Amino acid sequence: MSCIREETYKREKLILAPNAAFAGESKGRLKPEEECPIRTGFQRDGDRIIHCNSFRRLKHKTQVFLSPEGDHYRTRLTHTLEVTQIALTLARALRLNEDLTRAIALGHDLGHTPFGHAGERALASVCPSGFKHFTQSLRVVDKIEKGGEGLNLTYEVRNGIERHTSGEPAETLEGRIVRLADRIAYINHDIDDAVAGGIMQEDDIPVEIRDVLGYRKSERINTLVLNCIENSRDDITLSPDVQLVFDMLHGFMFDMVYTNPKCKSEESKAAEMLTMLYEKYVKYPELMPDLYIKIARTEAPEIAACDFIAGMTDQYAVKVFNDMFVPKSWTYTD
Repeated sequence: MSCIREETYKREKLILAPNAAFAGESKGRLKPEEECPIRTGFQRDGDRIIHCNSFRRLKHKTQVFLSPEGDHYRTRLTHTLEVTQIALTLARALRLNEDLTRAIALGHDLGHTPFGHAGERALASVCPSGFKHFTQSLRVVDKIEKGGEGLNLTYEVRNGIERHTSGEPAETLEGRIVRLADRIAYINHDIDDAVAGGIMQEDDIPVEIRDVLGYRKSERINTLVLNCIENSRDDITLSPDVQLVFDMLHGFMFDMVYTNPKCKSEESKAAEMLTMLYEKYVKYPELMPDLYIKIARTEAPEIAACDFIAGMTDQYAVKVFNDMFVPKSWTYTD
């Protein structure tokens, strides 16, 4: 059976571009383990992520709108799937490693907080060491999943997860693809959600942006994907003119949606709620599950509180807050 994995190694050498990441040349895992006879390390990593608890919780975590009513708004899970699909299209066209790309894309937001970036900002303001969802995603796969054992992912997947948002780019082109695919996905689906929520209309997007990128979501994504394919060789890039207009679209969305009181009015309540939970758990770490009690003892109560709260879904955070802080009604009987 091991010949199946070896055949995949050979096939990658024949098919993939010279600057692709080859599974047979991975830098390995934090803890050495026996290879799967069928799957490469990158394939196993994608499977481990998709079957883990943190991945399943993404379906109940906010993307932009806090706990929206309606069936068609994005969640952190649907965002992840859209990023994965765009990233795979790019990787396939550029003859890069699709298995590595898939694993990074599936795992890139595992550390995201409840209530989207409002939750991230809340934890960043109280955690002594700060809080970034991309470093938390790496912490999830290294130290929190599987009861504290971690998923023991390959170096290349971990590097792509940690560097998917900002700062130094990933070492692999596959990781850099995910960074661009993440931005393409969230800007375009946030437009969709904002239109559905009555925050804006497609026609509000300045015509100089639409003339370059397109007049519909599918046109914009297609323009950006094709432009990336045409301009990426030793790096993953857009042409300067398209990059400029794409940045203009992001600026437009920042002004129209990301800071719009209509869709951000509840964020202060969410932030206050997470702050109160954090303070409670730091003071009384024994209220957390066993894994986080152990983290509080071995690292610090502040780290454990951040880990526990960051892993909560929106609904679970509200439930815990209500149980902890909201008085219960009672009935008097003779």
